[in-house]
Amino acid sequence: MTLTAERRDTASDAPPADAAPRRPWRNRLSRFDQNASPYFYISPFFLLFGLVGLFPLLYTVWVAVHEWDLLKGQGEFVGTGNFVEILGDPMFWNSIGNTLSIFLLSAIPQLAVALVIAYLLDRGLRAPTFWRMSVLIPFVVTPVAVAIIFSSIFNEADGLANNLLNLVGIADQEWKHNTALSHLAIAVMVNFRWTGYNALILLAAMQAVPRDLYESAALDGAGPARRFFSITIPTIRPTLIFVIITATIGGLQIFAEPRLFDVSTAGGIGGSDRQFQTTVLFLWELAFFRRDLGEASAVAILLFLLIVGIGVINFLISRRISTGDAPKSRAARRRARTTTASSTITTEEDAR
Repeated sequence: MTLTAERRDTASDAPPADAAPRRPWRNRLSRFDQNASPYFYISPFFLLFGLVGLFPLLYTVWVAVHEWDLLKGQGEFVGTGNFVEILGDPMFWNSIGNTLSIFLLSAIPQLAVALVIAYLLDRGLRAPTFWRMSVLIPFVVTPVAVAIIFSSIFNEADGLANNLLNLVGIADQEWKHNTALSHLAIAVMVNFRWTGYNALILLAAMQAVPRDLYESAALDGAGPARRFFSITIPTIRPTLIFVIITATIGGLQIFAEPRLFDVSTAGGIGGSDRQFQTTVLFLWELAFFRRDLGEASAVAILLFLLIVGIGVINFLISRRISTGDAPKSRAARRRARTTTASSTITTEEDAR
């Protein structure tokens, strides 16, 4: 009885089971520090981004809905008037067409060649550091120097390109006056500078692929091409998507190469007949030649939307290609359904 009474007294003195124990203020401070520290560590990036990235973007929208002279400053509110003017300007659509043409001529060969170079560097060449540094040298050269060098190479009078064509019996080409040839020449400049940079990024991703996968595939009889498309490409998918998106952003914002490709034209606005004037060059002309910052800001917003749209399309296409999620044909789907149905019937008969 005495033991029973003591147990009851002890149980009555104990705190309720549902009452949470009080933590000392040091424990609470330590828990707050543990939860909040990561946010404080990354806050400088977001503060800097808000200062030099987000604020200029929002301010560009504000300028785009006003009449804004470069020297006089802010004018009256016009709403979507600047966008209507730009969308009705044939020069804007000409710059969009030139930008997309140069982008396709540069981005597709650039990524294809970068993949091949990365694959060759990943095969264990002799003096790998020398070759890696060699492919990166064009990226180290400043865009202005690259533009001046290639402008001289594609000079219509005595350039190296026409001299080489003359050796095989081809007449001189109008590299700076013909629309298609000028786009090709500028694309060569872009590819020269960025192919090695993208190749090193892809090489870093390829070197992270487990070698056991290649050895197993080789034992199963897979050749180099099959291993490349079945193992390498799907494995480096995130890096490949990153390279495609960055190439898209850079290709649609091209400025230095067309600006300096033909400096003989007045103002350097993209050729004598605007045959290689890109959208950023058109924006630059609006802002600093016509002094219309309102329409220039509208062009910047439209270009931003174009980059986002093409970037999303590239992301979806590259993801489907790299994962093999391409839509199957009707015959393939029919065969798959027939195989599934046959296996189900066989399983039921075995169970019976």
